[in-house]
Amino acid sequence: MKYPSGELANLGDKVALGDDDAGEVVCSLDTGEFSPRYPQAAWAYLERGVLINFPKYGLIHYLAAEPDLEFLERAPTRLEK
Repeated sequence: MKYPSGELANLGDKVALGDDDAGEVVCSLDTGEFSPRYPQAAWAYLERGVLINFPKYGLIHYLAAEPDLEFLERAPTRLEK
């Protein structure tokens, strides 16, 4: 999935939706990336899109980004950690 701004969504990205600016991409079925709390075995049935966890809204599955979903920052790469 791509954000409205055009960037490809990746595991660990920080995003905002409405007044919740603490969302995090917890799995990307499109890129095959899954966080330990959201393993592939549990979520692969969705087949495509991303799962984003928001403190306020909870877990949301997106096939395509809502226009007001805002990409904030890329997750650090493994080399940057």
